Amino acid sequence: MDALGKRAQGALLALAVGLGCSFGAAQIRAQDSSAAASHAASKSASNAEFLAAADEVLEQMSEITGLKLITPLKKSLRSREEIRAYVIKQMNEEKNPAERYADARTAEAFGLLPRGFDLDTFMVNVLTEQVEGLYDPKAQEFYIADWSPPGDQRMVMAHELTHALEDQHFHIEAWSRAARPNEDAEIARDAVLEGSAMAAMVDYLMLGTGRSLKDLPEFDPSMLLGELESTPTLKSAPPFLRDALIFPYISGLNFSAAILRNSGWPMLSGVFEKPPVSTQQILHPGLYKSGKVPSTVSLPSLEKMLGKDWAKLDENILGEFGWKEVLKQFLDDDRAKALAAAWDSDRYATYEQKETKKLMLVTSLRLDSEVHSDRFFGQYSEALEKKHSQRSNLMRRRTSFSSTHPTAAFSSTVLATIA
Repeated sequence: MDALGKRAQGALLALAVGLGCSFGAAQIRAQDSSAAASHAASKSASNAEFLAAADEVLEQMSEITGLKLITPLKKSLRSREEIRAYVIKQMNEEKNPAERYADARTAEAFGLLPRGFDLDTFMVNVLTEQVEGLYDPKAQEFYIADWSPPGDQRMVMAHELTHALEDQHFHIEAWSRAARPNEDAEIARDAVLEGSAMAAMVDYLMLGTGRSLKDLPEFDPSMLLGELESTPTLKSAPPFLRDALIFPYISGLNFSAAILRNSGWPMLSGVFEKPPVSTQQILHPGLYKSGKVPSTVSLPSLEKMLGKDWAKLDENILGEFGWKEVLKQFLDDDRAKALAAAWDSDRYATYEQKETKKLMLVTSLRLDSEVHSDRFFGQYSEALEKKHSQRSNLMRRRTSFSSTHPTAAFSSTVLATIA
């Protein structure tokens, strides 16, 4: 097992850093045709070697997953500049600047990002630094970084070519987007895609041993992380971003292992036909199997009360994974995990005062029991006290509290109900 972790580390450094970045739409600009003839000859040889290796790995991944290649797949090598161009274009197509601004401000309101954090620049840098292979479902093309060592390329291929096969059978981009506008459900679908590709990569690494992931009941996916967090950009990243980037891969692998354990890869099509509806189902595969789904939570409209000086930035669902991240900023990991597991549903809205840029966060949660509701409010209040030592207008009841934080230009209201 130690050898497995060591071999997978190089692939994970290239793979485990992008919410949805392994699938997305982009037009990659052509490589520079003015290279010297000697470089062209070397590049031609490298390209031929790459194509042969990709064809071989693609056939192996088809055998592992049981997903047959339906149509020929385009494959190409790409430069670092082209990878960066892809990342920027994909990010711009995924969300417009106003939506990305709203995401960053909402994360700031929850305490997940420091005030003024440049999320766009961070994402471009970390993905350019880490991503060594991509599958583009719009172009139906797989490409790999031309600087990637040959020994690592096959591991990247195993992961990304699994995406290519899944796309031909399940149309992964449309399938992932079908969860919108529920961001928690969309993250859950991302975890299916990345987790199943990680599971396939593990099986690829074990070819010739007579064993596969389903034969390893005690397998710990975290062993694949290696030195991931020591890479330059991630090492300086806020903890939430590291966790969010890794979640679809590691928690997704845990989920996939649980689904595939009894009957293997034939179970995969059932997950695409009936996908998980929350990150809670990813974190607790038994809840997916039992069919437990979140209830519906609504928020009152505050636009008229707030007036024209305020604008709604965002309204969505945080989910168990999101609340765990909120809580662990100020509580220890075990307490945060236990509190978040009581999640049944939630909804939040973020408002911004147009002139002062002051934030208002309104959140409604539904928890699974009265005991957990009391415990959650007691400990979340403790977390907010650690975050904001200066507070005013504090109003606390058994299942709600609100406060204003002048030094943070921020106010919050939290309500809870019991499932």
